[in-house]
Amino acid sequence: MMPAETLAYPVSRTSTYLFPASVGFYFAARLALSYLFFQAEPRTGAIAGLALNLAFLVGSLFYLFGGHAHTVPVTTPFRWALCFLTVSLVSLSWSVTVSIPIAAGYWSGMAADVAIVWMILRYQPLTDAGESLMRGYVWGACFIAIVTWFSPTMQDLRPGDDEYFSPNAIGFICVLGVYFSQYLNRAARGWRFAPVFLSITLMRTLSKSTIVAFCIAQAYLLLRDRTVSAATRRTAILGAIVIFALFWPLISSYYVVYTNAGNQAETLTGRVGIWGFVLLRALESPWIGHGFHGFRNVIPAFGDFEAWHAHNEVIQQFYTYGVLGLVMFVGVYTSFYRHIRRASSQVRTLFQSLLFFILIRGLADTDRFELSLPMWAILLISTLVYVPALQDGVTA
Repeated sequence: MMPAETLAYPVSRTSTYLFPASVGFYFAARLALSYLFFQAEPRTGAIAGLALNLAFLVGSLFYLFGGHAHTVPVTTPFRWALCFLTVSLVSLSWSVTVSIPIAAGYWSGMAADVAIVWMILRYQPLTDAGESLMRGYVWGACFIAIVTWFSPTMQDLRPGDDEYFSPNAIGFICVLGVYFSQYLNRAARGWRFAPVFLSITLMRTLSKSTIVAFCIAQAYLLLRDRTVSAATRRTAILGAIVIFALFWPLISSYYVVYTNAGNQAETLTGRVGIWGFVLLRALESPWIGHGFHGFRNVIPAFGDFEAWHAHNEVIQQFYTYGVLGLVMFVGVYTSFYRHIRRASSQVRTLFQSLLFFILIRGLADTDRFELSLPMWAILLISTLVYVPALQDGVTA
């Protein structure tokens, strides 16, 4: 049982723990690592990223020598995340990847993220450490947004680089930063500028699936969240209209490029073709899939377009882990939904909105290694939800 003083929520908390905040900043800012420093040597960039992961993991181990350990609740969503990690590790034994060591390196980085967050939550005050990590992530997302605004424009009018600094990845980091800002704003005022800046940057990415999913999810939040005042709703709606109006000339130009000069594989028709092709290949190994890091070694390029993943989360998991992947997909998100339903009313609708965003975006985009909602985020959110949910039971 958690100490009663950790369960008071919301309160004004301004203290920030440096190491958790640094980890959060890194989780967001690392997207720009290869883009800024290693475009000429992408392999070196990947190694540098793994080295930084290892450095943060080693840093978290120092808690063992001076921190006071307390129990981190092993929530049902986190159990499913651990199951996903285990299956992905075991799948290396049958993966079609051309390099098991490289695949193992990517898996190690994914597992290290979870381990770092777990160590932070175990040896720091749960709520303060978790919110410090969120603050760091928001700062990192703002850094990514700044890099985006200064990056060259690609041929299709989107910023970034398809290989090293993808607009879709930028958009996702901006959205997760918005949700973390909205959570922090419920605990301590002063996080109003960040979500506005990140939302505007999201529009600049012209990431179609991410923008559509974000708009739908935020509309749900505005309509269902009782903590949002009528004045805030009006301001948000007016702001959205103004942003769309300002970006309309760019959106119109992008539509012309998208429909006439863009890569056909990137259109909706092209996406359907990719889904069909990946499904056919997935049926070659329907029970256990092709294994972790096996997508690009089996799926060929579609003209000039080389897919990093299936552009659909369900198909991606089915291709990678077969029926087992579908079970894990349902298990993770169903348990996450059931878990956040028991959260306090002040954050329940917020995280339901985040889940809707993940599921809608997953219809046309996903992650090449893990679930669309990172496993470290599942651990963080499910833990923060769990702590205030105990308040009634402790104080009753």
